[in-house]
Amino acid sequence: MTPIVLIPGLVCTAELFAPQVAALWPRGPVTVASTLGADSIHGLAADILANAPPRFALGGLSMGGYIALEIMRQAPERVTRLALMDTTARPDTPEQTAMRNGLIDQALNGAYGKVLAQTMPNLVHPSRRADRPLVDQLIRMGHDLGAQVFARQQTAIMGRIDSRPHLAAISVPTLCLVGDKDALTPPDRAEEMAAAIPGARLAVIPDAGHVSTLEQPETLNAALLEWLNA
Repeated sequence: MTPIVLIPGLVCTAELFAPQVAALWPRGPVTVASTLGADSIHGLAADILANAPPRFALGGLSMGGYIALEIMRQAPERVTRLALMDTTARPDTPEQTAMRNGLIDQALNGAYGKVLAQTMPNLVHPSRRADRPLVDQLIRMGHDLGAQVFARQQTAIMGRIDSRPHLAAISVPTLCLVGDKDALTPPDRAEEMAAAIPGARLAVIPDAGHVSTLEQPETLNAALLEWLNA
């Protein structure tokens, strides 16, 4: 059995992948990687590689996808297959960077709770924005990690490179997965990656936003199991 390493998104804990750990465990030991150290995508990838098994299947959601793509640059020989979930190969736009800097300033100056309350509902499918248990779960993960981690991770995200020129070099079975109503990294970003990675498969999860692992776990788990069996 091949070990599986999953990388969570911005201020998300291992709870982001709780439904996946249970479903994927029979296929191999599942680790949710730490993203709490470095303030660069390069550094976070290096940290994960230092603690990962010699060979592993790799999945990342959102920021976790940015890190997964960096791992594919640093140590492609260690990855047996790749799942890019609700993410993009593109770098930040100037507008996105300006927004992130504004959120960091608020978070570090006493308004972190307000930042989470305003941003987390935007991650889910429009029909789920009034789903308090789901939104509260996202907010709780953010509070568990805190404003300093939020700032470091946003800094890492802002500094990421354009991964599009590197996609054609990926040679392992790859799944590009996205919620059909993902407002942050829309389906066309997944389509772009799937078209550029040789042999990649595209999966669009119905009735899901940016955190498809929690919004539609059964559908997503089925796609991941098919990816592991490919």
